[in-house]
Amino acid sequence: MSVLVFLEHHGNELQKGSLGVLAKAATLGDGDVAAILVGGGVGALAREAGTFGAAKVYVAEDDSLEPPLPQARVDVLAKVVRDGSYDTVLFANSVLAADIAAGLAAKLEAGLNWDLVDVEARDGALVGKRPALQDSVLVDVGWKGGPRLALFRAGSFDAVPGSGVEPQIENVPVELEDWSRSAKVVSQEQEESSGPSIEDADVIVAGGRGLGAPENFTLAEELARALGGAVGATRAVVDAGWYPYAAQIGQTGKVVSPKLYVALGISGAIQHKVGMQSSSVIVAINKDPNAPIFEFSDLGVVGDVHEIVPKLTELVKQRKGT
Repeated sequence: MSVLVFLEHHGNELQKGSLGVLAKAATLGDGDVAAILVGGGVGALAREAGTFGAAKVYVAEDDSLEPPLPQARVDVLAKVVRDGSYDTVLFANSVLAADIAAGLAAKLEAGLNWDLVDVEARDGALVGKRPALQDSVLVDVGWKGGPRLALFRAGSFDAVPGSGVEPQIENVPVELEDWSRSAKVVSQEQEESSGPSIEDADVIVAGGRGLGAPENFTLAEELARALGGAVGATRAVVDAGWYPYAAQIGQTGKVVSPKLYVALGISGAIQHKVGMQSSSVIVAINKDPNAPIFEFSDLGVVGDVHEIVPKLTELVKQRKGT
């Protein structure tokens, strides 16, 4: 099994999701795992990939590839896959990676399995795990032919460094189809934020309609700040204009898998459960003892969030101070 992992970067930082997929790929097959970096100034990031299991790193460095657009990256990946005879290409899910994976599947006439949460080598075949029936079960999925493309749900794997190797670094030329340079980014607007994103955070404090009003989201923000985490929200509060869509967790938002998920005033509708049920530990605070979220929480607290959360935040601050 020869595996190629697409490493996504923003600025001078490799994305944790991509490194997690690379670490997982290193456990498959006979260790023939390579990674690929595409963009401006990416050469400086290549050695870090060896820490997470890449024996070889392809570097397609060209300043014209910034800001990132998918089609140019499809051309680069397609050439590397063909020239290197890679039978498996893995991606960590993001807006950019999903576009690249779909375009590469079309260009190579390859099969793409998406929304996977795990993968294993079984009896000489690659078998993926995908949630089904509103995430209530996991089903096995496979590929009829090659190359096999897989797109993994955010948070599926931890970015755990391995033994670490000095990877072989190979610079590859950037050869693009004429149409691949047709699309241009005319401007970029980036929302200013502090702390980790909800996709990368180990701790998420999420708020629902039970907070009562948009100004009460300060309860979630202060607790998240004390815990060193990020703030999430349900679709109901986002639709009501209480919090931005970038924080929405659920079936129509983002899927997260933090180590700790604290739900404040969230009833636990199935649409929200889909987005966060793979969290390692789920703590729910809700005044309704019959709230569905208690059915899949590790710890449930029945009470008023307006009374409990400020005291919890203060306790966390005191513990961290000592």
